[in-house]
Amino acid sequence: MTVTILAIESSCDDTSVAVIRDGCVLSNLIANQDIHMSYGGVVPELASRAHQSNIVPVTHKAIIQSGIKTEEINAVAFTRGPGLLGSLLVGTSFAKGFALALDVPLIEVNHLQAHVLSHFILEKDKETRLPSFPFLCLLVSGGHTRIIVMKSHMEMEVIGNTIDDAAGEAFDKCGKVMGLPYPAGPLIDKLASEGNPDAFSFAKPSVKGLDFSFSGLKTSFLYFLRDRLKEDPDFIEKNKTDLCASLQHVIVSILLSKLIKAAAQTGIKDIGIAGGVSANSALRNAMKEEAVKRNWNLFIPEFRYTTDNAAMIGITGYYKFLRGEFSDHSVTPLARY
Repeated sequence: MTVTILAIESSCDDTSVAVIRDGCVLSNLIANQDIHMSYGGVVPELASRAHQSNIVPVTHKAIIQSGIKTEEINAVAFTRGPGLLGSLLVGTSFAKGFALALDVPLIEVNHLQAHVLSHFILEKDKETRLPSFPFLCLLVSGGHTRIIVMKSHMEMEVIGNTIDDAAGEAFDKCGKVMGLPYPAGPLIDKLASEGNPDAFSFAKPSVKGLDFSFSGLKTSFLYFLRDRLKEDPDFIEKNKTDLCASLQHVIVSILLSKLIKAAAQTGIKDIGIAGGVSANSALRNAMKEEAVKRNWNLFIPEFRYTTDNAAMIGITGYYKFLRGEFSDHSVTPLARY
């Protein structure tokens, strides 16, 4: 039996719709919301309004681009959480209405699990390496930093978590202090390529086990700039590339040190990264170097599957469909899942 999933992702500020057939992406469209750039971060009310405007045209275009007919859809998968409640409400309500209209099952998806399962997305006429279980994954995004053991497609164990801020949040907030636009992460990555990663040093957290902490790093960065700006008001502009390179270097080293520890403790060799920060070039390169050194089977997602996208919701929905894990229409979104 062919299984075709319509997937909807609306957890934050991107409206995304995808069509997945038997685990293979037929279409995956994303409507971005540039309006948040002028505010230095996502404004929840503006995000939910934009989702309402975008979701119908994006769904229409995704179905057309996939080449399927609506009656071929076997289920509708959607992000239940975690995320911004207003944004999730739009996607959840639309998914319910679409599933009711077609009389097909509804499938709720955990956004974080979907990021990890992005490694299992297939593409037409392209050979894809798939991880074996157990699979160890570093999930790094603007809101989450976790180390996860995937024992199967549907069985996930978190063995490391941030106790305060996420790595992506550290990038964005430190970038904001330097006067960089939101989101700052990609621009820091670009500027860092021209700077010296050893130019400046910032505080590394001392957290036991496999947990992370980035609030101390942010404070250290802020106080460092405060003191230097007293001496030279143009310090940031004169040293922006070195600041970005040094900040990126310490964040990547924190992430890698915990992942190396987790790999040693679990003995797992199939290792990957996921989430928006997995697009960072320094993190990708560092992962590749460690993989060679430690004989890891490394899995790094395509750039288009690192940020929030509906294809990852669709692949998760596909595996849940195979297990008959459907949701009742009384389901409600969860800001914290």
